[in-house]
Amino acid sequence: MDGALLTSFRSFQLESQVELREHLDNLATELCRINENQKVALDLDPYVKKLLNARRRVVLVNNILQNAQERLRRLNHNVAKETARRKTMLEASGVFASRSPSKP
Repeated sequence: MDGALLTSFRSFQLESQVELREHLDNLATELCRINENQKVALDLDPYVKKLLNARRRVVLVNNILQNAQERLRRLNHNVAKETARRKTMLEASGVFASRSPSKP
């Protein structure tokens, strides 16, 4: 994956994760508000806890993805550096020097 594509993917992934966390937070807040305003006693606490647990898992997965993407970025950078180093070495040894065409 090239650098621009990786950056674009990471940006999209981060946006999605932030949006999902916000939706989960809003839903948990709304459930708490509904629970407080109900005249009939409905126990929404288990659902709020499930939402908060889901949010925690989303954050955890997001952190794992960010770490994996950072490792991939560093690996890609190191591969590019090594490729450039080897190319320089080969050019210095004359392997890539322009050769005259063979005469039959």
